[in-house]
Amino acid sequence: MGSAYPWGDSNTSPEEDPTVRIVSRILIGAAAATAVAVGAPVAAHAATPAGAQSAYEADWGPYFSTDHQAKATGHVSVEKKPYKHWYWKTVVVKKRVCKPGKSGPAHCKIVVTKTKKRAWVWKHHDVFTVHSKLFTDKWWGGRKCAWETFKVVEHDGDTYVRKFRNCKKSPAEFSFSGKDAAHILVDVSRGHFGGPTGRHSGWKDVYHAAA
Repeated sequence: MGSAYPWGDSNTSPEEDPTVRIVSRILIGAAAATAVAVGAPVAAHAATPAGAQSAYEADWGPYFSTDHQAKATGHVSVEKKPYKHWYWKTVVVKKRVCKPGKSGPAHCKIVVTKTKKRAWVWKHHDVFTVHSKLFTDKWWGGRKCAWETFKVVEHDGDTYVRKFRNCKKSPAEFSFSGKDAAHILVDVSRGHFGGPTGRHSGWKDVYHAAA
C-alpha cells in the first residue's frame, strides 16, 4: 500500500429420560443468565457513543485515460468516529448578598451574575479511506506512467489533491485517508515520471456525502 502523501509510487429419545430433562432445564437457565450478563453492560453504557461505526462503503471505477492505457479502480469507506467537543457555556449564578445595617437588621438582596463554564457534547468526524489500484498498459517510452489525481472537497469548501503514479508493468496499490469530505473525485491520465501530461479522463466520482 502507498502512504497518504501527496505523491505515491509503485513499488435416543432424550425426552423419555428424566435425567436429560433436568440437565436441559439447567442448561437453559444458565444460557438465560449468561444472556442477561452479556446484555447488561450495553444498557449501562447506552449514553456513551460506541467506537467507530461504518457509515458508507463502496467500490469505485474502473476509470480510464482517454487512450485506455491507464486504468484506476478501488474502494472507499467512511466511518463515524465520535469525539468530545469542548466549548464555553454561560451559567447564571444567583447569590444572596447581605450588608449590615447601621442601626438595625442587615439588608439582603439577590445578586445575579453570569460566568463561563467548560462543557462538552459528543460529535463525530466522518473519517474516510480511499484505496486504489492503478494500471498502465504502456510502461515504456515517453509517456509510460499512469497517473491518478484525487480531489477532496471538504464540507467548508476547502479543496486539496493527492497524486499517485505507476510507471511499471505490474499494477500498483495506494491508499490515503482524511476526514469530513463532502466529495471525492479522481482524474486518470498518462504522463512521465515527473507528472501527468495528458489523456485525462476528467473528474470521476469516488464518493459523495449524503446531504
